[in-house]
Amino acid sequence: MTRSNKSVKILGVTGNSGSGKSFIANEFAKENNGFVISADEIAHKVMEPGGAAYREIVEAFGEEILTETGDIDRKILGAIVFSDSEKRELLEKISHKHVIDEIDKIKGRVCDEYRYIIIDAPLLIEANMQHSCDEVWVVYADVEKRLERVIIRDGISREDALKRFSAQTPFEVLKRYADRIIEN
Repeated sequence: MTRSNKSVKILGVTGNSGSGKSFIANEFAKENNGFVISADEIAHKVMEPGGAAYREIVEAFGEEILTETGDIDRKILGAIVFSDSEKRELLEKISHKHVIDEIDKIKGRVCDEYRYIIIDAPLLIEANMQHSCDEVWVVYADVEKRLERVIIRDGISREDALKRFSAQTPFEVLKRYADRIIEN
């Protein structure tokens, strides 16, 4: 990812599920003339029918991941990838390139209008996007607080949330990439 405007500062905000990445990114943006790019929102968009990653994902995981209307059922796909690391890596291999392309397009469109572009990306490090950032911020919250947030936000069981957590890069690894650690 290249930057077209050196006066804009690119911040990558990452952390584990339920840590509060989006909250931190959005609050910082509001207070500092920033624009937030949500990698999660882009990932949802590229997985929609007609989206850049849709066909590849359906071919890789089969039509059993589709709803009656042809949408990818994210709960079914999530259950598959959070139970099998090889399948999770396959999904990431398919989707990351499309998400990164879209992030680059958005950065190019908004770079002259804002002081900061904040990339809110749970998989910032895993997708190797940290190199395109001036700073990487890792958001931390304790496991119980994260569990509470994810269970409420996603409507999943504690067991499913813990399964999701175990599939994520541990905070101890993420913090090695951090220019700043934010406790939330």
